[in-house]
Parts: sequence; structure tokens; C-alpha cells
Amino acid sequence: MSDFTERNLTDAVLARLGDAADPRFKQIMSSLIRHLHDFVRDVELTEGEWFEAIKFLTATGQKCDDKRQEFILLSDTLGVSMLVDAINHRKPGGATESTVFGPFYVNGSPSLPKWANVSEGVAGEPTYVSGQVKSVDGKPIAGAQLDLWQTDGEGFYDVQLPNLKGMQGRGKVTTDAEGRYGFRTVKPVSYPIPTDGPVGAMLNGMGRHPYRPAHIHAIVSAPGFEPVTTHVFVKGDAYLQSDAVFGVKNSLITDFVKREGAAPDGSKSATPFWQAHYDFVLAAAK
Repeated sequence: MSDFTERNLTDAVLARLGDAADPRFKQIMSSLIRHLHDFVRDVELTEGEWFEAIKFLTATGQKCDDKRQEFILLSDTLGVSMLVDAINHRKPGGATESTVFGPFYVNGSPSLPKWANVSEGVAGEPTYVSGQVKSVDGKPIAGAQLDLWQTDGEGFYDVQLPNLKGMQGRGKVTTDAEGRYGFRTVKPVSYPIPTDGPVGAMLNGMGRHPYRPAHIHAIVSAPGFEPVTTHVFVKGDAYLQSDAVFGVKNSLITDFVKREGAAPDGSKSATPFWQAHYDFVLAAAK
């Protein structure tokens, strides 16, 4: 076939996938081509709009570096990341739900003892977070690892700060024999995702705000169990109902309570502090 029209072109493109060696690749590309062609026909895309889309994707790639992944932001803000997560991480009842990974994870954060300060030297309100890691049947999991990262008290991740020496707001803690963990940090705050790139311009065009509700990221893992990438959200945050990346789940929201006096680590705090408790539940590995 060489006489291509808007009606027969899709079938012609699909026919050229006939020799694809990988069946899964063929399935994905076939579906992508069908949906993409249907989209173009549905909106009757103009040449000018097509070129704007090319420029948008080019700018998205140009905004990526070793500290920022604009394509993850794009996926997050379009709800694709959460959809992929939901499909790939279906959990048994009672297991901690997963949510988006986000663009600010960094490998190699330090291992810290119980009640160490994950946010040493970071500005913000002192906070103690504790809880237990358990199996679905309620048994404590000793030696589980919590890989943690969060913003400072002003809403910035360390990789967003200029001239920063070393990591801040990151660390790994391990559960004790009873599956319990505890760490100090600063109270997380809501913050805008970066808006100085094409994703920010897209959100503005949609009439959407860029804010994420306050949260702490955690990857919780243990031998013999499925790891979970998740958040702990601060109850009462103004953006829980309109998270820019659609990452909130009710089961991940917990109270941060302001206290004075004796701290959870046994010390006496000279200043008021926040305290939060959250138990993580892991499903057995398949």
C-alpha cells in the first residue's frame, strides 16, 4: 500500500510491526499507535499544534539532568505514574499501599541508628516519627529497612539547593527485634513541584496548581517481603484533596501531634516538637 489517507494510514503503520521479534514490544507499540492516531483524528490536530507538541517534548528532555527528571514530573502530573503504580502494585488487604516514586530520590543515603536525625542541620520544626513494620498477619518484621527522604522545613529537597555539601533530609533506618523504628527529622511541609520548565507551563495552561501536600517518602523493604514505595502524609494539609501528582491515599495519612516535655527517644526536649506514628505492613514476596 502506498496511497495513504487519514483512514487507512493506521493499518499501514501497524502492518509494518509484523516482523517485530518481541511480542510484548509489538503489543505495546500497536496499542500506542492506535490510540495516538485516534487522538490525532479525534481532535483534528493542526500542524501548528503538532509542532508545539514536538517543542514541548524537546524542552522536557532538555530540562532533565542528574538532579531533575522532568519526564517523571510530566508522568506524575498527568496521573500516569499513579496508574502504572496501581496496576503493578496490587496489594492484599491490610498491606501498606504504594504511591508515586517522585523525581527526587537519590541513591546512597547513609544508614543511621535508631532516633538519629535524618534532617541534621536542616531548618524546620523538630519532629519524631516512630512505628512498627509488620507482616499482613501482624507479626513484627525485624531488620526491615526504611529508606527515607523529604523536604526541609521550607519545602525544598536537598538536590534543589545550591552549593549543598552532602545529603540532607535522607537516610536509612532499620527496625529492631520487635520490628520497631524511630527517627528524628523536621516536620514536612507542602511544596510546589518545579514550575520553571515545560511541565509548569502545562499546569498553568490547565489552570492547575503545582502543590503537593506535606509528606515523608519511604521505601520499606525486608527479605521475604514485597518492598513498598510509599509516603506518610500529614493529616490536615490543605492540599490532600488536590495533590498535583494524584499520590494521596487515605490509608497513608496520619496525625502529626504537637507535644512538649519528654520526647519519644527518652530525652527531654527544651522546645515543643511534633510526633507522628505510622505502622507499615508488608505483603509476603510472591
